[in-house]
Amino acid sequence: MDVVVVNLLGVGLIVAIVWYFWLSSSEGAAAAVTSAGMQETHIVVKGGYSPDTINLRAGMPVRLVFDRQEADPCSERVVIDAFGVSAELPTGEETIVEFTPDVAGEYEFACQMGMLRGKLVVT
Repeated sequence: MDVVVVNLLGVGLIVAIVWYFWLSSSEGAAAAVTSAGMQETHIVVKGGYSPDTINLRAGMPVRLVFDRQEADPCSERVVIDAFGVSAELPTGEETIVEFTPDVAGEYEFACQMGMLRGKLVVT
């Protein structure tokens, strides 16, 4: 009986980890439009990205301001493959990433190891 309980707890923990790291998502935050016509959002990097889902409009330039507040080596770089972006994120500093999404869709951004993930939703 003990083996069954331990196995069920192990499977439950695995499911919780998979959900937390790969399946969970939030409604998202809409990027603010500046007076210069640029969509801008500040993203805190601390154990993940906050917000981790950002809603954008196609055809408008985007400025993502990453604020890395941790020293974990996993979060030292952000990669947005769809837009050819790879930027180093120094601890305690803000890093600006700019690009223009021309096509609607969902695009992932992540750390270089793919453990921290976020999503850009372009409409």
